[in-house]
Amino acid sequence: MVAEAEKRPICSILFIIAMQKEALPIERELGLTEDTAWFFPKGVPWERYHGIYKDLVVNLVTPGKDPLLGVECVGTVPAALVTYASIQALKPDLIINAGTAGGFKAKGASIGDVYLVSDVAFHDRRIPIPVFDQYGVGSRPAISTQNLAKELNLKVGKLTTGDSLDMCPTDEATIFANSATVKDMEGASIAYVADLLKVPVIYLKAVTDIVDGTKPTTEEFLENLTSVTAALEKAVTGVVNFINGKCISDL
Repeated sequence: MVAEAEKRPICSILFIIAMQKEALPIERELGLTEDTAWFFPKGVPWERYHGIYKDLVVNLVTPGKDPLLGVECVGTVPAALVTYASIQALKPDLIINAGTAGGFKAKGASIGDVYLVSDVAFHDRRIPIPVFDQYGVGSRPAISTQNLAKELNLKVGKLTTGDSLDMCPTDEATIFANSATVKDMEGASIAYVADLLKVPVIYLKAVTDIVDGTKPTTEEFLENLTSVTAALEKAVTGVVNFINGKCISDL
């Protein structure tokens, strides 16, 4: 059944994006409109945008803003919840987790680089018991996208995920042990849910800050967010155009 699914044309894609500022250029470029009906369960802040782009049904969801504090719901828990609910409701052929990330200069990352992800893992789930330690790291390969990477000339690297913007020494040791190139706050949790429900995922991560650089992460992130989201939008458009009319096995 998996082999058959890989050979069927991709008809429906689901974008999962953490922040509205990351999502907005993509919404505009793909001509998506907000779902004004109450699509998700009552009380959740999640947002959905949808439309048709070429031959593809496109949905884009974000976790929205925290009802108490008004800040965007970044992190692994909102990402996992909205991924599960969206897969159940929308039945996508392919998920694209697009967003910004920190990058490691030791692995060749620079501001504005856009990476296709080859593998994902957590760096802040430490369970020092045999087998549980592997469960905590939760390492998973992404689907093969070698044709896509070659066609769009995108860099390829490993993604590491955690719920903190900064990087403590313990996290740093795990990150480098896993040979990660980019660092985010959602990817590995999306991978966990998608793996359970057997939906393939592509991860596109644009570098806003150099984690092992000299500038404070928060300062560099905010300084580069606008320009890097423009680079992300350009890469996403190229990816969607490449996907149109193809199968998972063509990627």
